[in-house]
Amino acid sequence: MQDPTELFQFETDSSLSPDDTHASVLVLALGGFVDAGHTQRVLTEHLLENHESRVIASFDVDQLLDYRGRRPAMVFDRDHWESYADPSLLLHRVVDREGVPFLLLAGPEPDYQWARMVEAVMILIRALDVDLTVNVHGIPMAVPHTRPLGFTSHGTNQNLLLSGNETPFGTVQVPGSFASLLELRLGEAGRDALGFAVHVPHYLGQSEFADAALLGLQRVIAVTGLDLDATGLAAAAGRDRAEIARQMEQSEEISAVVRALEQQYDTYLEGRQHRSLLATDLSDLPTADEIGAEFEAFLKDVADDAGDGPSA
Repeated sequence: MQDPTELFQFETDSSLSPDDTHASVLVLALGGFVDAGHTQRVLTEHLLENHESRVIASFDVDQLLDYRGRRPAMVFDRDHWESYADPSLLLHRVVDREGVPFLLLAGPEPDYQWARMVEAVMILIRALDVDLTVNVHGIPMAVPHTRPLGFTSHGTNQNLLLSGNETPFGTVQVPGSFASLLELRLGEAGRDALGFAVHVPHYLGQSEFADAALLGLQRVIAVTGLDLDATGLAAAAGRDRAEIARQMEQSEEISAVVRALEQQYDTYLEGRQHRSLLATDLSDLPTADEIGAEFEAFLKDVADDAGDGPSA
């Protein structure tokens, strides 16, 4: 393996002493295989826009990214190239409302050199006295937005998981992500790491869904004790709900799908007598194919009913 320390460099800022760069919490926001509702991106933007921050280190993205796989945006203005969205992977020092610092590693997920990048991040974690690494992202679920959002938590130390945490997942094989690999390696090294997968209604998976980012922020606050501002996310979540309600009023098809999910959700809770839709065994949940078949049949029935007129 090439030297991992050559992947990053610290910023030269005379106003910060070496001790000022240390923090006990690292929030990881490097994208991944899936981020329904743009949960991680919305949360990351909120943290940087609403809290004092500065960049303390940067990574050499030329060694890590496949530019042709996800081409950076450029702006062409009539007869010349105006700008280029230069990708960056940065380590931020962020300060909460009480003046307590934490670290935020944000940018695109590396395409290459995962093992070397993991080692580089672990070097920074050790050097900067990080005790806990936290990751938040969204996953699509067949749940309605009109019911409380759930989440699946996972981590390297069972004592860190919230009491009563239950999951629908047994042993499954999924495509890997850099954040997942880092969590695995941190656990093998005896270090604490936590992840929260917020359950985003699948029909909102491609849209910004601030409610999911708000829940993610609340989970970060709960496990770290940081005093983070949630005002902006709460306001955005309210606007999102109002827009969704408006669209439901304009589309009977959307309303019907949501009502079907509500009925499924409520019936499931009543039958299981659990607080959460996901507090059950994986074997009791319908498969993705079964859910898809149910929706296809449901939408066909809706179309057939709409096409039936009064008999002559």
